[in-house]
Amino acid sequence: MRIAYVSTDPGIPVFGCKGASIHVQEMLRAFLGFGAEVTLIAPEPADPAPEGLGSVRLRPLPPAPKGDAEARATVLLNMNADVAAALSAEGPFDFVYERHALFAHAAMEWAAATGVPGALEVNAPLIEEQIRHRSLARLSEAQAVTRRAMISADQVLAVSTAVADYARGFGARTPHVVPNAVNPARFAEPAQFEGPFTVGFLGTLKPWHDVATLVDAMALLVRLEPQARLLIVGDGPEREALTHQVAEFGLSGCAEFTGALPAKSVPEQLRRMHVGTAPYRGSDPFYFSPLKLYEYMAAGLPVVASRVGTLDTVVAEARTGRLVPPDDPEALARTLANLAQSPQALRKMGATARHDVLAHHTWDRVAERVLSRAGLTFDGAA
Repeated sequence: MRIAYVSTDPGIPVFGCKGASIHVQEMLRAFLGFGAEVTLIAPEPADPAPEGLGSVRLRPLPPAPKGDAEARATVLLNMNADVAAALSAEGPFDFVYERHALFAHAAMEWAAATGVPGALEVNAPLIEEQIRHRSLARLSEAQAVTRRAMISADQVLAVSTAVADYARGFGARTPHVVPNAVNPARFAEPAQFEGPFTVGFLGTLKPWHDVATLVDAMALLVRLEPQARLLIVGDGPEREALTHQVAEFGLSGCAEFTGALPAKSVPEQLRRMHVGTAPYRGSDPFYFSPLKLYEYMAAGLPVVASRVGTLDTVVAEARTGRLVPPDDPEALARTLANLAQSPQALRKMGATARHDVLAHHTWDRVAERVLSRAGLTFDGAA
């Protein structure tokens, strides 16, 4: 079985350490695990192939310029010809799998034209997201291209119901909701709950992750639990502001920023935590399937998350974690303090979370369902 994996988004380093990068890598591993030969068509990675991906054949695409939105759109539109040429040159393929990107339509159209099953993975309402957080040139072309990709795909995989609605609005036929998942092999050793009570955050430090509210909550928590610590695993544009906020609250001695880490180093950091957090702002549109939730749970950590979107379908209240109102540091601090004072409940929730996610949310299960829907036969032992 030969699979082409296409990712044209220049903001996603396919061999990097961002959440989106991990998603790409784990789907590649899952396909390889089912005995497939995989060709990756993507912008040239700056990093070497992670462990287990050395057999992936890379067909690099030209880089896209940063900064100028018009120039970037032009390059991405022109990249469709490069993708089609790469598929023709590297084929034949039994399956084409694409991570949906702005201005990308060639992979799904090539698959449809050649009679090859094609699956389009949609992780966000990209046009809305680009307009809200960055800048978007050629809006009408972006919309037209998105429709072309959605209509051409045999199956559209959306990470949430909100994203499925977005895809449906562009003509996707019965999109499947497929949340994120984990690779159990990365989390062989669960959290030990040793040392001072440690509140953790894993992820890119972007505004919508609202780590500022978590820092506010920590300032309140240390009054109740003076030994509590904050461990922030990740980097991003909010780091400088968060570092200043930590200093202003006098938390520098109990807060640690690890910076961006390779995926192989993340489980070790999660084992240092007692609880994993996922604060989100209540005012922002919520359409995510946060990878961090599944990784916290796989590590045996209870999760404390904002009660937004569909997070209540992932975090079972008082069973695998706690849900708190968004934008409310007092409620977050109280919840964390209660957990710090209830070590047995903490461990029980963590164990339940780990069992649930490893039983129901693995990348192998995701890949198996995708391949089965495509009518492909494969090695059953991933």
